[in-house]
Amino acid sequence: MISAKTWTILGIFLGVVTGIYSSSVLAEGGPKTAQPIVLKAAHLFDAVSGSLVDHGVVVVAGSKIQAVGKDAAIPPGARVIDLGDATLMPGLIDAHVHLSGLMNDDWYHDFYDGIMRFPAEQALYGAHYAKVTLEAGVTTVRDVGSENYIALGLRNAIRAGMISGPRMLVSNYAIGSTGGHADQDPYPPQRIASAGPILGICNGPDECRAAVRYQIKYGADVIKFMPSGGVLSLADPVDNVQLTQEEMNAIVAEAHAWKRKVAAHCHGDRAAKMAVSAGVDSIEHGTFLQDDTLLEMKNRHVYLVPTISAGYWVGKKADKFPPAIAAKARAASAQIQQMVQHAVKIGVPIAMGTDASVGPHGENAVELALMTKNGMQPAQALMASTSNGADLLGIADQTGTLQPGKFADIIAVSGNPLVNVETTQHPVLVMKEGVIYVGDR
Repeated sequence: MISAKTWTILGIFLGVVTGIYSSSVLAEGGPKTAQPIVLKAAHLFDAVSGSLVDHGVVVVAGSKIQAVGKDAAIPPGARVIDLGDATLMPGLIDAHVHLSGLMNDDWYHDFYDGIMRFPAEQALYGAHYAKVTLEAGVTTVRDVGSENYIALGLRNAIRAGMISGPRMLVSNYAIGSTGGHADQDPYPPQRIASAGPILGICNGPDECRAAVRYQIKYGADVIKFMPSGGVLSLADPVDNVQLTQEEMNAIVAEAHAWKRKVAAHCHGDRAAKMAVSAGVDSIEHGTFLQDDTLLEMKNRHVYLVPTISAGYWVGKKADKFPPAIAAKARAASAQIQQMVQHAVKIGVPIAMGTDASVGPHGENAVELALMTKNGMQPAQALMASTSNGADLLGIADQTGTLQPGKFADIIAVSGNPLVNVETTQHPVLVMKEGVIYVGDR
């Protein structure tokens, strides 16, 4: 008789092995279709140059793009889909999501659900969020923090073809200090055990290295850490420094040694300076960043993932938060847009991220409209959500642009998104790896 504990260990082991195996499958391509598909539209957005090309044509064979351009040869027996007055463009990439949850209007109800809902139940919610995200035109996401390995399970199930959803890169638990934004809320320790490195909580460089190794052991594609305070946590200021320089250095060095990129959650300027010095690949949020920090990010090619829509949502819901969180929400919401305007003027590389879960899943493209309202040209916003995102995630050889040999991650939107970027919020076609999920007529 196999014990329950043994089954649990076997389940975790098989989940990790599935993730490793699926990584090789991802590199080889997704599901194959027998009949080539030719997509035609009035325009095509070139995410390399940021320009619009007339008479858009993309030829898809299996999971990959075979040819692009109005002169592309149409294979015999191909299925031709003419979308008319529309624009073909790469599938959107959201570099900052949390598909395992959703914050509702009632913070106290969410708090209760977080304690009482079983992980298996929460995973079913996550499967729904993944589906609506894909149907919104987002074909790739970077999930930067979940509990109970729910995001890991979603990633593996999507790769195995068991559920529909975007391609996922996951971080598992975010890493941070005791009492910091990555830590649990201040529950009585007699009732809920304090977290340690396996759950991302570390003190001192050695523990921080261990926390990185634990996330990678259980399948993390990327490492997320919290050098700065956060908005939606009860016990910490929004902008204080929560890790030492030595701890940040250890986290980044260990992650890079394992060939994982590193995302740093930073609202505070001082923490961001230290994280940039440590060698991070991106700063998430960046609410209170100063111009000298933004300039250093530009010089080092450190991406900013501003999550403007998250600032909008926390500001809108501030009155429904506990007082300690409400004050932080109002401060962050008031500052985020000004910071983005400065970042655009300075020329910081920007990738699109929404922090979906703070706001609704499936409304990811609202972020593009917010970007254009804060200094970005529509073409810049489109590139931030396609080619820039692929570059940040380290998958530019696989997706992010419409080029032969890359995955057929393609969406179509009505009209011309350089004239009206809000048309990206309602794609008329969504294809991921050659499979059509929206608009199959």
